[in-house]
Amino acid sequence: MTDDSVLDPAQTALLPAGFRDILAPNAANEARLIDRMMSTAIGHGYLRVKPPLIEFETSLLQGPGAATAERVFRLMDPISQRMMGLRADMTAQAARIATTRLKNAPRPVRLCYAGEVLRTTANQLNPEREVVQVGAELIGSPTAEADAEIILVAIETLRTVGVERMSLDLVVPTLVPTVLAQIDLPRKTMAALRQAVDRKDVAAVEDLAGDSAAVLVGLLDAAGPRAEAMRALAALDLPEDARAALDRLTEVVDLVTAVEPELSITLDPAENRGFEYHTGIAFSLFARGVRAEMGRGGRYQPNHDPKGTATGFTLYLERVLQALPDPKRPETVFVPHGSPRESAVALRKEGRIIVAGLDPVDDVEAEARRMGCTFILRDGQMAALN
Repeated sequence: MTDDSVLDPAQTALLPAGFRDILAPNAANEARLIDRMMSTAIGHGYLRVKPPLIEFETSLLQGPGAATAERVFRLMDPISQRMMGLRADMTAQAARIATTRLKNAPRPVRLCYAGEVLRTTANQLNPEREVVQVGAELIGSPTAEADAEIILVAIETLRTVGVERMSLDLVVPTLVPTVLAQIDLPRKTMAALRQAVDRKDVAAVEDLAGDSAAVLVGLLDAAGPRAEAMRALAALDLPEDARAALDRLTEVVDLVTAVEPELSITLDPAENRGFEYHTGIAFSLFARGVRAEMGRGGRYQPNHDPKGTATGFTLYLERVLQALPDPKRPETVFVPHGSPRESAVALRKEGRIIVAGLDPVDDVEAEARRMGCTFILRDGQMAALN
């Protein structure tokens, strides 16, 4: 039998892979960034909501939540005896709120949120299993203006906290499936063709696609900077539905570039991995110096109503922090034991952080340095520590 009282503290403090403690000053910096990011979305009319960390599995995995099914921690509710899940993404929760609690609110509904999500698995680029999401959803408008607004609000949100040199990668996840739906192939051959497109294996696509190979290869070759990609796409002989999707893409690009003419935009019209639940234009945002995407978003169906539509974005705070300089420790003032309380109160009203001495000491400057302070209260005045 193990006596918990004699366990090695280093072992009892061990956390599961993908989870970590966040200490000062990073914890305070994260909270500050979240507040600033939320303020940006709120300034555009997005109402902040706070969904629960745990929901019944049946509601958590509806609509866009279905894509997170394999990453959800599950547990049994001892009260209802129903299975619950810990959210792996907040998009589905915001969509649920809009289509249930706010079903009678005027459309479009704009919601924003921030909070932790938990995931059962991770990968090399994103090893964290507890991450902070900051996002916004625009629910009920099918317009290109809604697509563009979400992209522009996401960019502004990142700029608000100091992220610069961003690039936007646009995808149309429905494009390849629309083209493939026009091709009559055996099931196994179609599956192999789908995999070849996902791998961007041009030779395999040419071998499997028959008369449609030129269109599919053209979609693969069109990936790249916006201007060149749009010219290549315009030259393709696409089915009507696919052409309509590209017309929407052109409209959204024009709306975004009218506001952000210097923004680096690339297109990847054949990509859909990671965007499986999206029903229209989707996107990823990157920043120079950060390997993984800063965030992503796009259009989706928020519930089981085929007429329902929404678009939104999710930003990953861990990636945002990688694009920013490390936070500096705040300046703090040491208030020696026995100092007038009014002096400390006045400093706090000025916005200063004070650390009160709890015991009389012979060398107050040494004590101030030991406590990590940068100033000391001396004779009622702040004095910098040399």
